[in-house]
Amino acid sequence: MPRKVVSNLSADRLDDVIEIVLDLGRIPEVRHAGGKIEKLQSDVVNDEDIAFITSHLQEFTHDNRSGIPGTLHRISAIRNRQGKVVGLTCRVGRVVTGTIDCIKDICTQGKSILFLGPPGVGKTTKLREISRLVADELGKRVVIVDTSNEIAGDGDVPHPAVGTARRMQVPQPEFQKDIMIEAVENHTPEVIVVDEIGTEAEAQAARTIAERGVMLIATAHGNCLESLIKNPTLSDLVGGIQSVTLGDDEAKRRASQKTVLEREKQPTFDIVIEILDRNTLAVYRNTSEAVDYILRGWPIRPEIRKVEEKHEETIQEPVKQDVPEQAQDNSMNFSFSRQKYVEQAKPLKKLYLYAVSRTIVEKLIERLDLNLELTRNIEDADIVIAHKNFAKGGAKILNTAKEYRVQIFYVKTNSMAQIQKVLKDALDIRPGDVESLQGYTDDTEKALDETRDAIKSIMEGAEVIELAPQTPQIRKLQHELVDQYNLISTSVGEGNDRHLRIYRK
Repeated sequence: MPRKVVSNLSADRLDDVIEIVLDLGRIPEVRHAGGKIEKLQSDVVNDEDIAFITSHLQEFTHDNRSGIPGTLHRISAIRNRQGKVVGLTCRVGRVVTGTIDCIKDICTQGKSILFLGPPGVGKTTKLREISRLVADELGKRVVIVDTSNEIAGDGDVPHPAVGTARRMQVPQPEFQKDIMIEAVENHTPEVIVVDEIGTEAEAQAARTIAERGVMLIATAHGNCLESLIKNPTLSDLVGGIQSVTLGDDEAKRRASQKTVLEREKQPTFDIVIEILDRNTLAVYRNTSEAVDYILRGWPIRPEIRKVEEKHEETIQEPVKQDVPEQAQDNSMNFSFSRQKYVEQAKPLKKLYLYAVSRTIVEKLIERLDLNLELTRNIEDADIVIAHKNFAKGGAKILNTAKEYRVQIFYVKTNSMAQIQKVLKDALDIRPGDVESLQGYTDDTEKALDETRDAIKSIMEGAEVIELAPQTPQIRKLQHELVDQYNLISTSVGEGNDRHLRIYRK
């Protein structure tokens, strides 16, 4: 790196640096994790600075990338129309341990795993650590198909961070699919690790590998599972999609149109993991089920797992790991919290609604933190709530529910209080069972009944009515109820005396 750049970089500012950017005629930039961009107090970059860096590198490959042998750093070039290098992006590569602690149980199951996420969230870092885990701790035959040498570093000898995993280099990105197949045919791997599957040919190669019984660990272009499903180039990784015409009965049962999208075949990957940020992962344990739910518009909740950095004052004696000496200064110790995962792992009851306001039910589930999930498939339901006035029209659906021995509860009106009362009965919630419902349910019902009486009086000619004081949460429900009747409500009073005033517009 040129002296004028190095002199402006202090060690304490390099901990979270992702890359250093040098463009001809501009001031050098340092890009940090989280999106922060820092301009160095330096002269603009000139031809000598670019030449100084490129003279210390191996030749750039066909994809304009190079590296420093024995390290994980990557340097990418920007060229002008004549082929001259006019810009450099110097990506800082580090060995960071502990980033897969929260999914270690998943990585040791022998199932194929696909990682999704935006650039810079640590997908390649996780591949590197999984390679070492599976090769060293599980004793598997691991082959890394390393395009641009990002996983195992530059040079002929793989970086020690990948343990005993073997590495096959890819001379040009377009040859990645061929090297993937070659790895399976020539080197009898049990596990293949690939970074950035981005073309249809690579997706087909991945399917070929999976069908031969090889565990596949890979990343792909796409921020989330839903966007991958919609990507015609890569959707085959999760089973692909096809248009299907349903019969009348099936369309009614699903409450959908007759032409729908369905998963075409078995996914290449058993598990999909979305990297939401560096320390938060969303895990779909069953790719087939997740894709089916998304295509049908049903709610799907992945397991949320977190990696939390330990603070020095609470850290225990770290367990020694096989990390190369030069990487230990840059390594971090992590623990992981599975609090959300444990909560989500608790079986959710599935609720089917017939002629009942879905919006109100969703609000109640959220506000009261109920262990409930809405479903559009009567066969999956544990509970059915139906509007009594429309029961005859839904005889077929309700009979199906009875055949599946699903409990059916009825509401008389689509009011918040009525639906809340039935939900309470359906979940067999008693005083003290759920902290958020202690005293709240009955108070809410009374407050909303008072609001309805006031609305009726206003509609019959009363000018202004003031209600009894309530908590902010209950007042919010009262405001929503008043809005439905095109009346005005304002909160008046202070502290515990704050209440609603209702009047006409």
